Amino acid sequence: MKNLISSLFSDEDKQAIAESIKQIEALIKNKVVALNEKERQKYGSINESNKLFVNKVHAFRLENPELSAPEVDWMEFDKDYTMRTFLENQIESLERILYQFKSTKTLHDFDNFQDSLIDYSYAQYKRNAKESGFNKKVSELKQFFTRSKNDTTGQEPVGN
Repeated sequence: MKNLISSLFSDEDKQAIAESIKQIEALIKNKVVALNEKERQKYGSINESNKLFVNKVHAFRLENPELSAPEVDWMEFDKDYTMRTFLENQIESLERILYQFKSTKTLHDFDNFQDSLIDYSYAQYKRNAKESGFNKKVSELKQFFTRSKNDTTGQEPVGN
């Protein structure tokens, strides 16, 4: 298999994507937080069951506000609920994009690696044919391949 993927991002597409990401970063600056590991452990995240619980409390509040606890700041609750819902939807969208970017990058990485293996084999062939300059290339590329102790063939194993 050769060249599993050929992305269709033009230079203009790449520039527009990069600019859009910068715009998002500028929009969210000072509006989002980045918890450290200790804070993430302290606050955690609510699981699906607890999300259902919050949704049910929210529904009760909308249907029967007279049954709601007076100690809760319901305006703040609604702001948090609306923001949580918005952020969850955006996270899902960004995760889909991120998954597609990572999958596409994986295929490009694979193509690059396979072509690099072909180039390395070519360089070995040319070195063995005593062509000038290939000895240094093979010598420098050889460091990326390890021989197993049981390898008695004298050939470089492929892969990493």
